[in-house]
Amino acid sequence: MQNSDRIWDLVDARRLTFIELADRVWDTPELNYGEFRSSDSHAEVMKAMGFKVSRGVGGIPTALLGEAGEGGPVIAILGEYDALPGLSQAACIAEEKPLEAGGNGHGCGHNLLGTAALQAATAVKEWLAETGRPGRIRYYGCPAEEGGSAKGFMVREGLFDDVDIAISWHPGPFTCVMYPVSLACVEVLFHFTGRASHASAAPHLGRSALDAVELMNVGVNYMREHMPSTARVHYALIDAGGVAPNVVQAKATVRYLVRARELDEMQTLFERVKKVAEGAALMTETTVVCEPVSGEANLLGNDTLEALMQGELERLGPAPFDAADREMAAKFQTTFSAEDIATCFATHRMPPEDGLVLCDRILPLNSGDPALIGSTDVGTVSWAVPTVQMYGATCAVGTSFHSWQMVAQGKLPAAHKGMEHAAKIMASTAAALLLDPARIEAAKADHKSALRGRPFANPLTPDIDPPLVPAPEGWNIAAE
Repeated sequence: MQNSDRIWDLVDARRLTFIELADRVWDTPELNYGEFRSSDSHAEVMKAMGFKVSRGVGGIPTALLGEAGEGGPVIAILGEYDALPGLSQAACIAEEKPLEAGGNGHGCGHNLLGTAALQAATAVKEWLAETGRPGRIRYYGCPAEEGGSAKGFMVREGLFDDVDIAISWHPGPFTCVMYPVSLACVEVLFHFTGRASHASAAPHLGRSALDAVELMNVGVNYMREHMPSTARVHYALIDAGGVAPNVVQAKATVRYLVRARELDEMQTLFERVKKVAEGAALMTETTVVCEPVSGEANLLGNDTLEALMQGELERLGPAPFDAADREMAAKFQTTFSAEDIATCFATHRMPPEDGLVLCDRILPLNSGDPALIGSTDVGTVSWAVPTVQMYGATCAVGTSFHSWQMVAQGKLPAAHKGMEHAAKIMASTAAALLLDPARIEAAKADHKSALRGRPFANPLTPDIDPPLVPAPEGWNIAAE
């Protein structure tokens, strides 16, 4: 189809601009709600590309929108640019070598994710201008995907109320339409308060908050036998109450992440976890306060959009990796265990294949194992608007998300090729929808059907605020 071919040319035409943006974001890895430089970089490119830019949307300083076009349907393309802690790593070398001890790194490829989304939006903007078609393209710069649930706050604030279709992607080892299954989740702090005392001279006067945390953990561990097999519960000790063993710990905090396949199932499990916490407090004569900090809905699939994106993938074919790309990928593959590689294949329900170092094919629809899934705040968007995503191959087969290897490959030519390939698919999917509004209506009908009998309750209730961080001195988002 000539229209798609033209939009692919428009993606190609901006290649160097977006490679530079991806590398710049890689160079400035920032954590949840602190993506000030990355947000600036995206805003700078959006303004240069002629978008109408809005910053600090939804009350989140590092969230932004770029819009172009007039009238017609609104297509949203979602980007991310947050990094992860503890994954600092030198680029383009197949050995672990932190740039900064304990520093941040783009271990989930979000430097590529946000950039490709903006590259796709730019191509659609230029295609709309060339063709004179009605329609609006909107880039959503979304911070804090890694446990921050920013898209959920953006949904809650009404930023998707007028959107017809949402499109996104994620870097990874394979190329396919994303299997539309994820876990709903809520992340919660449990603050226990007891009474301090001398642990030897007056132990009877103490009421240990740390004991309460330990009893809670034991109780939740016993609960695991009696919850759905697809559910997950994880915890991390945030505050153990001090370092002196001769002082009974008066305060302690544990952070829990509760996940399940469906929103209502997750909420039921969360209520049970809260009862365990209350029981631990009762046993230790302490008190407990439950503080939810983030939460995400499970993904809702959309048959119409997934079939459309699959068709675009099959027309374009896989990313054009060459012998040099495969040689470098093979070096990274030597750093993985056999189990790493087998798990990578299993995630997409594929048998292990010796010698496959970079994805050289388009996987069929529904290539995903529902037992090997995580959570994403795109899930919340998918309850608000028909949504489709893809995985794009940007790294060696066997690469684990949230690993130093993912960081190290984030500036390789293969990563840039995979990024551009994803931009082309997102752009041509958007163009196909704008060319045929009947597909948008069919996607909306799919969405309405998926919602039937499943009332949506955003896990981010109005009493939960995003955990914003102070802006660097001198940083400000002047009104656009």
